[in-house]
Amino acid sequence: MPPPADIVKVAIEWPGANAQLIEMDQKRPLTSIIREVCDGWSLSGSEQFALRYADGAQLYITEQSRCEIKNGTILRLAISPGRAARQLLERTQSHGIDARLEALKELAKLSADPTFAAEFVNMEGMGTLARLVESGTHFGEMLAFTLTAFLELMDHGIVSWDLISLSFIKQIASYVNQPMVDVSILQRSLAILESMVLNSHSLYHRVAQEITVGQLIGHLQVSNQEIQTYAIALINALFLKAPEDRRQEVYANPLEQHLTEMASTLAQKHLRSIILNHVIRGNRPIKAEMAHQLYVLQVLTFNLLEERMMTKMDPNDQTQRDVIFELRRIAFDGENEPTGTEKRKALYAKDYKMLGFTNHLNPAMDFTQTPPGMLALDNMLYLAKVHQDTYIRIVLENSSREDKHECPFGRCAIDLTRILCEILQVGELPNEGCNDYHPMFFTHDRAWEEFFCICIQLLNKTWKEMRATPEDFNKVMQVVREQITRALAMKPSSLDQLKNKLRGLNYSEILRLRQSERMSQDDFHSPPIIELRERIQPEILELIKQQRLHRLCEGSCFRKVGNRRRQEKFWFCRLSLNHKVLHYGDLDESPQGEVPFEMLSDKILVSDMKSVVTGKDCPHMKEKSALKQNKEVLELAFSVLYDPDEALNFVAPNKYEYCIWTDGLYALLGREMSSDLTRSDLDTLISMEMKLRLLDLENITIPEAPPPIPKEPSSYNFTYNYS
Repeated sequence: MPPPADIVKVAIEWPGANAQLIEMDQKRPLTSIIREVCDGWSLSGSEQFALRYADGAQLYITEQSRCEIKNGTILRLAISPGRAARQLLERTQSHGIDARLEALKELAKLSADPTFAAEFVNMEGMGTLARLVESGTHFGEMLAFTLTAFLELMDHGIVSWDLISLSFIKQIASYVNQPMVDVSILQRSLAILESMVLNSHSLYHRVAQEITVGQLIGHLQVSNQEIQTYAIALINALFLKAPEDRRQEVYANPLEQHLTEMASTLAQKHLRSIILNHVIRGNRPIKAEMAHQLYVLQVLTFNLLEERMMTKMDPNDQTQRDVIFELRRIAFDGENEPTGTEKRKALYAKDYKMLGFTNHLNPAMDFTQTPPGMLALDNMLYLAKVHQDTYIRIVLENSSREDKHECPFGRCAIDLTRILCEILQVGELPNEGCNDYHPMFFTHDRAWEEFFCICIQLLNKTWKEMRATPEDFNKVMQVVREQITRALAMKPSSLDQLKNKLRGLNYSEILRLRQSERMSQDDFHSPPIIELRERIQPEILELIKQQRLHRLCEGSCFRKVGNRRRQEKFWFCRLSLNHKVLHYGDLDESPQGEVPFEMLSDKILVSDMKSVVTGKDCPHMKEKSALKQNKEVLELAFSVLYDPDEALNFVAPNKYEYCIWTDGLYALLGREMSSDLTRSDLDTLISMEMKLRLLDLENITIPEAPPPIPKEPSSYNFTYNYS
């Protein structure tokens, strides 16, 4: 007979004594249980003690968190969080260096515990740590532990960052600005500055006055990727919080500018080339957190285009109209200007028609729609000035055609700019957890403009390949969007590589890819094929199910939910080989291979699992903000609900792992696997199997004599065209 749901069997340790094996009644007050445990070892003053986990993060157990205790858990009797906080606060101010070092080391470890943190903060412990830093008398390990404890305590959100003093900021900034400083101190200093900027508007201005790009560039040139990641994270934080007017200013010498002038600085060759050569093209593989920071930097850089993208052209602004006149002048420079006003207007209208504008009389009206607004005109002018020969060739070869197949350059350039803004999500906030950066955008100072120039040539080429007319405009733009999207998905490392990828994705190749991808949908709709598909599907689904369960047995590493910092915390989960138990446990770092079951201290019986929920239905997502940066986390979240009323919460590292795990868990519960990955795998495998079976039918050798008439009618009677 199983024990009652409110009873958990645990072991409780105490140094120098045999462990106590008890049945903990979850309905009893925790103080009563602790008193009973203390009596078992003849310890007085039970109110001075508490229970902590013996493994993993060793967190204190409270009335709120006790429901997470599972059968077989090993606990440890320890001094209460209030008593521990008081003792450590006294020891951190000890005159003995060794005693103070040990106290700070223990404090750095305990500060991750929210229960301890609340007690320490209530005793004004944050002020003590701040004074230790401001004094400037701590160095090496002692300073590193102090900064670690400070950062961990602030991360709980108990104390406002606005209370941080200017002298503290200056001291932390001095560690970043020093040419030679301990790596652990530098890491924590950069992380503290990043948190200041992200969590306090007033501190942004103070930090921005203390740190310059030139000082951070040195940290990008080191071999330690963790330091590089922290440095780029700080750049991103300052860039994200910079006022709009500061982002758009241009300065002469970026290395001496403060980080309030981020827009111009990020466009400067030196910083870009440092990131390209020392980070992206370094000798080390890019880790997930670095990839995320590069993605954020890419998004923030492209978002500088948002103002121009959302700015309509003023048809009465002569300065803006002069840009259009310049486009005309460059394209038709050799032609004589007529003297009469009417003749000039007629010539201009003719030229603007040849340039491909929709409004020939007043082309400024073509730029009044946002997006892309004035950004399209900026792109066209860049092409005309920097790639003048290409611009003139595109315009003239289309303006001289008389077969209705001319490609309207102006209209195409405007719509192409809009498409590029949509593809690169200009104006969108970075998504939390996304790592989708493109190395090629770090290879050129004017990467956006060069990207446009490559794509407008692609558009002109595709137009000719499709033998398009103006009536086919939308069809051409759809093909071009697909060509660009497919090329970007291949992650070209340079703009030249992008050109090569696009060269291979001509119109014929796009048609071939479309036809191939539609094969499983459009080419297999005859009744015999549908019947064959239905016969094959169960065995293919079983194959996919076994693959998913096999992946669950191998296991996956997950990030701790809510961890925003670079000091990543991980946990690992895998299914037992007999598919009866889910094993999981905390890890100090991301594993390089398979994690043995012995290292995973916690487990859930599959028989206890009640259901799997995803997205906003997950317990850990219900309090998540609906902000855009949490959208991707929401899409990767899932939870296992199990008896009695508990949940194991996941956030998958990517969409693939999300599909693998949700499919596998559904399979364990006997539910239908319904992810996009399963549907894709099912279609692909069924199509492959059907093609093989149909090819077998096609390749049957017909005997010279006719075969005997079968007793049963043939199951299939069809022909199939393989052309």
